[in-house]
Amino acid sequence: MVADRAFLKGGRLGAGFWRLEAEIARILAALAATGAMRVEPAALQPAELLLDLYGEDIRARAFVTEDEGAELMLRPDFTVPIVRLHMAAGAEPARYVYCGPVWRRQAAGSERPREYLQAGVEVFDGTAPSERDAEVLGLILDALGDAPVRLVTGDMGLVLAAIDGLETTEARRRALRRHVWRPHRFHALLERFGPLHGAEAARRAEMLAAAGEGRVAELIARAGHRVGKRSAGEIAERVAGLAAEARTPALPQDAVDRLEAVLAVTGSAVEALGQLRGLARETPGLAAAVDRFEARLDACARRGIAPEGLAFEAGFGRTTLEYYDGFVFGALAPDRPDLPPIASGGRYDALTRALGQGRGIPAVGGIVRPEALLALAGGAP
Repeated sequence: MVADRAFLKGGRLGAGFWRLEAEIARILAALAATGAMRVEPAALQPAELLLDLYGEDIRARAFVTEDEGAELMLRPDFTVPIVRLHMAAGAEPARYVYCGPVWRRQAAGSERPREYLQAGVEVFDGTAPSERDAEVLGLILDALGDAPVRLVTGDMGLVLAAIDGLETTEARRRALRRHVWRPHRFHALLERFGPLHGAEAARRAEMLAAAGEGRVAELIARAGHRVGKRSAGEIAERVAGLAAEARTPALPQDAVDRLEAVLAVTGSAVEALGQLRGLARETPGLAAAVDRFEARLDACARRGIAPEGLAFEAGFGRTTLEYYDGFVFGALAPDRPDLPPIASGGRYDALTRALGQGRGIPAVGGIVRPEALLALAGGAP
């Protein structure tokens, strides 16, 4: 039994194994302080489902296999597997804690492990979301103890609200929401939708409209051998969609600037609140998200987490997994660039709706990496 569990923790035996066991027990005790239930979902998960929820980019970082024609993925983290367990049979409200291995492919030559431990807590509770955000942050801070980390917070709900408030087509808002986790692609889209590309869009619309007026079949025939699996009808539909997009009026430059300004907000959480209140006066749809941000800061203060001491970056969390849609946070080790984030987490309400087929429940969670935390403290072998 000891040998098996040592294998799960990178093959450690002896003193290193027992130090890690003690650290895991300490972390889990801190995370379970509110009576959470211990769970461990299956290591193999349906790949198609995870790709839909995490985003296709995860394929390059995940281990994928097949069994009886089904594509399976070694869990890249615990959140989606635990949401699946909860939405299938869980009572509400519910709290879960866990610790086990996850798997990520690494670039050639990388010294980061492909298998490592995550310990975490997930809270499913529709009452007082701001209080639950503060509760999870407090649990993670308790698990970190006095580790020398830099805590950064963010809020994906702010930029998503600003996108939803744009006076443009739903197709454009949907494209911006889809790429908000890919900053370069997002800003390229925002620029393309803006006024600088108006003349180019008009020319494209004229060209596509001409191609779409019953001439798609003729143009396909002229092109010769067809590549790909799209039918002529699907190609025509795509051409019509591109033409409609090209005819859509450009976003006003001030709308583009306001969205960029929301993403640029940084400072202490208190300073950020002031900046966001100013932006909300001119940015449609942002005020309610700022209210939620302020309610979270108040909840943190009630739990002894000083808002003026919380670093805030509105763009934080944009390069992580795609299911976060509200509060996000990370604990970084600035003096140990060789280590990944020591802890991270956030709110993922939309994910529960996706897995519950429309029946969702507000949810927030966070993880700690026991091996990284132990290495930061100088206790890892």
